[in-house]
Amino acid sequence: MRTMKATRFPIVLLALFAVCAGAQTGPCAPTVTGTLEIVTLTSRLFQNTRNLRVWLPPGYKDAGNASRTYPVLYMLDARSLFDKCTSSNGEWQIDETLTRLIAQHAVPPLIVVGIDALPGEGRGFEYLPYKDTVSAPTSPDPNGKRFPDFLATDVLPFIASRYRVKGPPYGIGGSSYGAVAALYALLNRSDLFDLGLLESPSLQVGNGQLLRDTQFLAKCPSRTFIGVGTTEYSSDAPDPRNRGFVGLAQHLEANLKSCALNEAAVRLAVQPGGTHDPKSWGSRFAEAIQFLYGSH
Repeated sequence: MRTMKATRFPIVLLALFAVCAGAQTGPCAPTVTGTLEIVTLTSRLFQNTRNLRVWLPPGYKDAGNASRTYPVLYMLDARSLFDKCTSSNGEWQIDETLTRLIAQHAVPPLIVVGIDALPGEGRGFEYLPYKDTVSAPTSPDPNGKRFPDFLATDVLPFIASRYRVKGPPYGIGGSSYGAVAALYALLNRSDLFDLGLLESPSLQVGNGQLLRDTQFLAKCPSRTFIGVGTTEYSSDAPDPRNRGFVGLAQHLEANLKSCALNEAAVRLAVQPGGTHDPKSWGSRFAEAIQFLYGSH
């Protein structure tokens, strides 16, 4: 049975019901499995406010686990992770997948912290360290080089003060521009993040600058999962942009495997017919999370 437990701000849920309401179907029924807490974070660095959506594993609130700490996966674009009512184009179903895998002992119980993105063009402005001159040439110069500092000074201390976390280092992941922000954090704050989940990374930003950034690395994340579909741009498989998107991911895989000071485990999953949306990202999540957090 799908439930939403211990949510800290019922007003937020009422707003979601109103947004998702339809003339024929009525209010949108949340699809959250397990305990999802919605907390508000005010950023000192960015001077703005957003929600963090914190999914807690089964047993987290049991009295017998009161002193137990849990690994944490930080995920960007939180509205699309757990609940169809907060996403405009589907959800990853991270909560359902993790509930099943934890019950099967395929992965340990872990906390997932989803970080809401800014709306509209604010998302790319905040996520991208380099301007996307290929796909969004008229967009303003982005601010994403400060995003790792936002995580370090605002998000991580906020979560550590409220939840029983194990780390650092932690895992971090995202999709599209969110994967770019996650990768940039992995590269620049290896003291905080050591596991990466990169779905459909938009490696065209900076005309491929992230590939140049990763060409000669001293230390890489210990484990990185890269997921990509063969029809990211269109359903026309021979479209050269589709081949190019996969090719960029293959270059990133090779770069992350060739670090000088550590042996990094990298898995690239190329999904035939996979597209640029939460359905495809969610369909690869079970493989990704077991690669990152399962027994090796």
